[in-house]
Amino acid sequence: MEDLLSWGQILGRMGSQFLPVWVALVVTYSLSITFKRRLGLYGKLFDSVVGMIGFGIVMFWVFTALLANMVITHDPLAQLSGLKNAVPGTLVPNPGDGIYPYYLLGGDHLARDVFSRMVMGARSVLSIAPAATAFAFMVGVTLGLPAGYFGGKFDTVLSFIANLVLAFPVILLFYLLVTPEIRVTGIPVYLAAVLFIFPILFFSILFNARYFTNPPRRNLYVGIVLVIGFWAYSGLAFNMDPLGVWSMEPNLLNVFVSVVFVNSPTVFRIVRGIVMDLKARDYVAAGQTRGEGPWYIMLWEILPNARGPLIVDFCLRIGYTTILLGTLGFFGLGVSPDSPDWGSTIDDGRKLLNLVPHPAVVPALALMSLVLGLNLLADGLREESLKD
Repeated sequence: MEDLLSWGQILGRMGSQFLPVWVALVVTYSLSITFKRRLGLYGKLFDSVVGMIGFGIVMFWVFTALLANMVITHDPLAQLSGLKNAVPGTLVPNPGDGIYPYYLLGGDHLARDVFSRMVMGARSVLSIAPAATAFAFMVGVTLGLPAGYFGGKFDTVLSFIANLVLAFPVILLFYLLVTPEIRVTGIPVYLAAVLFIFPILFFSILFNARYFTNPPRRNLYVGIVLVIGFWAYSGLAFNMDPLGVWSMEPNLLNVFVSVVFVNSPTVFRIVRGIVMDLKARDYVAAGQTRGEGPWYIMLWEILPNARGPLIVDFCLRIGYTTILLGTLGFFGLGVSPDSPDWGSTIDDGRKLLNLVPHPAVVPALALMSLVLGLNLLADGLREESLKD
């Protein structure tokens, strides 16, 4: 057995490690293209070459995160003797049964496998960025709809608060919100208590408006939302879930709340602007003439017609959030010091960048590719949504 693999052998072995991801991608593309005419805007995405490329890159990392345990070659936190700053393709000394014989992309300054940390880094990023962005959208939509629709003092106050938050430099605001000293003050918990209530409000109002004339169904759906919502709320915001299903570590809560807090004002302004434009349309006037309530009109008439720009912004915002999470990790303010998230890994590797570049370059390329995929996906969605 050779002591060092060539780059051709490294790429071949990496390709075989990603086999479950390739299979998942092939199945996804085959089903999506076969049934694309029945899948609405998602199906139309496959008429755009740019959108298909972006979708492929994003889904590659999504499947990598989901199947990470099948893709990794070593424990991302394990340190193997003699492999400190090992070059790509280095043979593992005395590999035993069940131990992969190579560090495919080399070792970092603590002799951990760079390839496995890159793969697990996708899980770290994609477990936070989409969920936090979705929460931010719940806040922005719940407040932006009535602000744009009703206007007046309510709109003025909310717009002032949003502008006040947006006046701070984003990186500085993130830095302030995730520092350990802030956690001692309890501010992240207070923010979580406020921000995490919005998904419950959104879905409760959504189902109440839709089934207002059908009380049994309305009560059922709203009741399910309230039970599950407050169950999750107690665990995520206060770590007080009696069943232990919902919980969030303090570091993760800091990061999560920071992402939601920083992104919500921008989403609010986008939704508000769209609603102010769409509320003058004929179908809104027709709904008002039929006697439909304002929340029904906002959620079931205006919001569906704003889905194109909002979906595009959602994809772009996940990309922005990914960069921000990487920045926090780079400054040592990530989820945890040992976390294999890409930002922390880049920070670890950049200290020896002039000697061994691969520990920093590999996660940097992974981060760049995911953000590129999200931007291409957003471009494809924008292109297809304009055709509606």
